[in-house]
Amino acid sequence: MTSRERLLCAMHGGTPDRVPVGPFGTAGFGLDSEVGQTLLRETDLLHEVGTGSNVLLGQEPRVETETRGSESVTTYHTPAGPLTRVVRRTEITSATVKFPCSGPAELEQLLEMSFEPAELNLAPYVEAEEKVGEEGLTLIGLVTGLCWVADLFSPEDFCLLWAEAPEVMERAVEVGTDRLCEWLGRACPAGAAAFRLIGPEYASVELGPRAYERLVVNMDSRLCEIIHQHGGLAHVHNHGPMTRYYDLLLQVGMDSLDPLEAPPWGDCDLAEAKARIGGSICLVGNLDDMEVLGKWPQERILARGRELLEQVGPGGFVLGGTSSGTYTEYAVENFIALRRLAEERAG
Repeated sequence: MTSRERLLCAMHGGTPDRVPVGPFGTAGFGLDSEVGQTLLRETDLLHEVGTGSNVLLGQEPRVETETRGSESVTTYHTPAGPLTRVVRRTEITSATVKFPCSGPAELEQLLEMSFEPAELNLAPYVEAEEKVGEEGLTLIGLVTGLCWVADLFSPEDFCLLWAEAPEVMERAVEVGTDRLCEWLGRACPAGAAAFRLIGPEYASVELGPRAYERLVVNMDSRLCEIIHQHGGLAHVHNHGPMTRYYDLLLQVGMDSLDPLEAPPWGDCDLAEAKARIGGSICLVGNLDDMEVLGKWPQERILARGRELLEQVGPGGFVLGGTSSGTYTEYAVENFIALRRLAEERAG
């Protein structure tokens, strides 16, 4: 099997010639770099690209961004007046220091902005498909309606919105989901075949099971349904403790799930996850990119990899990291060593 065939087989719940070992992304090295090409040759790389257009705001939204010293200021020109986001940068990092929304009134204000569906531009996906080919799997990263709304608020105000005005949050997430469904209805027939849905963690980590049912299950299941109508792959990204969400995960309709973090970063025991949801959802993970693959001695990493291959493989499983997008060249060496281990076990 090629890496692409192997990943698709596993992520659709099948048993490939061996368990895929799939890093998520090239950790900032870039696909065309020496490290990126090594990952492409030596592992079963999962490569993510953007949508190619602003699906959630549409064509030519009235949004402007300007740089003011160390700050980047984005202004949303709504019918009721401007809303602003301020991102402050240092030599080391950056962070949002002012969010566009602080309560339901601002969110409703933003929803009043005119909207025209985004033009379909699959060029980034097509170009990545050509580069990755059969040596990996290219997925389009889709920010869900929930992720879109969460990004407009500070974490505190986001939680307060759900507590004080859940109907406004639900309506906004539904608007975002409607826009994504419309775009998927054009993108899938045009050749887009694999997607990664990003955003459910805002419900599981910050809001709880009731919100997960209303804002993830009820919404993202619509996205999965459209993807499946066209024979595509629906993969979901969901950080955080997941054990109490297993029953709800089954209702979303996803094919595969990452990162299923082990303690202390999450609460996932992969053997338990395999027993609970493994018959319906491919498990992707769960060796932490930075804390395990980037720090542990290789012998210890291989010992843990051997345990996971025995407990969770050979079908419906992709052994990998926690899709942080940040890992070192030492971690790359360990991904390759794990791939060799998977080959040895497959005979």
